[in-house]
Amino acid sequence: MTEMNENPLDLLPEVLLAASAVLGLLLGSWLPRARQWAVGLLAVLACVAGIVAAAVAAVEPATTAFGEAFAVDTVTGASRIVVLGGTLLVLGVSFGPLRGDPRESEFYVLVQLAALGALMMAGTQDLLLFAAAYLLASIPAYTLAGFRKDGPGTEAALKYYVVGALLGVLLLAGVTVLYAAGRATLYPMLGDALRDAPEPLIAVGAIGLLAGVLFKAGGVPAHFWVPDAVQGSSAPVAALLTTLPKIGALAALFRVGDAVFAGSPLPWPALIAVLAAASMTLGNLGAFFQQDVKRLLAYSTISQVGYLLMPVAVVDRSDLAQQALLYYLAAYTVTNLGAFAVVCALPQAHTLDDYRGLAKDRPLLAASLVVCLLGLVGTPPTAVFLGKLQAFAAVFDGGYAWLAVLAAVNTVASLFYYLRWIVPAVSRDASPGLAEEDRTARVVAYTATVVSVGLGLAGGPVLDALAGPMSP
Repeated sequence: MTEMNENPLDLLPEVLLAASAVLGLLLGSWLPRARQWAVGLLAVLACVAGIVAAAVAAVEPATTAFGEAFAVDTVTGASRIVVLGGTLLVLGVSFGPLRGDPRESEFYVLVQLAALGALMMAGTQDLLLFAAAYLLASIPAYTLAGFRKDGPGTEAALKYYVVGALLGVLLLAGVTVLYAAGRATLYPMLGDALRDAPEPLIAVGAIGLLAGVLFKAGGVPAHFWVPDAVQGSSAPVAALLTTLPKIGALAALFRVGDAVFAGSPLPWPALIAVLAAASMTLGNLGAFFQQDVKRLLAYSTISQVGYLLMPVAVVDRSDLAQQALLYYLAAYTVTNLGAFAVVCALPQAHTLDDYRGLAKDRPLLAASLVVCLLGLVGTPPTAVFLGKLQAFAAVFDGGYAWLAVLAAVNTVASLFYYLRWIVPAVSRDASPGLAEEDRTARVVAYTATVVSVGLGLAGGPVLDALAGPMSP
């Protein structure tokens, strides 16, 4: 046990985001409706400052804060940068549709709070802090899902909340059982205690914990909310739901697998490998014949969780696992948000046929869509291509060659439903759904596309930077 460290500067990115959310809520109460955009600008500044603070902290040796409850290491640093960068993109696609909305400032505050919950989940090393972070990431997201107060939004929020409340209770029950088994909540202490704990008790606690984490990540079998919540929410909220919570949840699961279950009698790697296989397969099957673009991307994100779980399964079996997970998280985040930015840029286009003729009317936007969709497949030179290669190498190295083969088959199969979107977009026929356009979202789409390709081309140095040690 290290000595107590209560320096708030160790959590500077989180403190900046929390302070910006509180200040934004106060400003929103006083600013006139026409100037609510200032709260969004404050959120942007907080995210940029947080990225700078996270980058500075990343070059320092790994450490812990607040009695080992929070880790400041490579996993936390990378997760901070990815979450805050993703939050910037989500804010960018939100400015257009929210301009002049009477609750504009509330939206920006809720986005920051949801991102703050994801940040805390990624860095926590204590079950109680993880449970608090889980709630912080969940409650603002429930509100955002029904933010428009229309029929589809209300239905999306209700389904999201009901499933989240149920699985959240299971998570708290799992935390309680694990505490009963190990008499500790700190991951290092709990991991040591579970080596001699009864295996049935460990299994019950692990299943409860997994239920909550997989809900936040959108993985099988806690994935049922994803298609309805994403389709019923506004496009900016859908972009948030399919990215930011996943980063925190998967980073937390990676840390739990390494510190808590690595030495336990529970067959943790095999369990995560099976969940990865189920997520990528069922997600692909659900996406095959979708016509609504948001629903297609919702099933796509379920399948992507399967690929992201691959390095989590071999956290204690392969030295490549950490690099593979962190790089893939960054690659998936920017590529998925790029595809959603195109959806946000064309608010009247809801189905695949509505994108017919996009290449003729808006060639750059069509190019962004094609690059991001093929990027989600894993086409070079986009970042997801290298992320998948790293994930495949990690599971091969960890002794799960069958999972890599299944992932390769699913990757080829996923090309089918992405092409169902790409083909009408590059056709010459025009669609009335392309009449209206959000220029801010269009800029975000271009930016995300460039970053996705650039991250893929600069993969070597980035992967080297992600190989740092986790906190002791």
